[in-house]
Amino acid sequence: MFPQPQPSREERRLLRLWRALNSTDQAALLRFAEFLSLDSPERAEPLAEPDRVPRPAEESVIAAIRRLSASYPMIDKDRLLHQTSGLMTQHVLQGRAAAEVIDELEQLFENHYSQLRSGDAD
Repeated sequence: MFPQPQPSREERRLLRLWRALNSTDQAALLRFAEFLSLDSPERAEPLAEPDRVPRPAEESVIAAIRRLSASYPMIDKDRLLHQTSGLMTQHVLQGRAAAEVIDELEQLFENHYSQLRSGDAD
């Protein structure tokens, strides 16, 4: 079983406010939230499928990051910065094999895409 992500401070605050409302006001708040989500730019269009560029036989880690960034343009690259730079550091400074790092990068991008698609991206 995977651990559930902890709710943000805003989510906890919203839950406290929700619990303080009577059932009529809770229903009104829910309708308002649904209304707002319809106009949300993040939900305005369905999530595009990645344009997965095939992995070449020989590829550097930097080239792989560029390829994956092009394959997954819908992913905010700032969200991946820490993890991709950590993998790059393992390759450059610690001598970890490029193929292993690229495998992990591909999984990282696919996982973030799956989270984005399921609405769990935080």
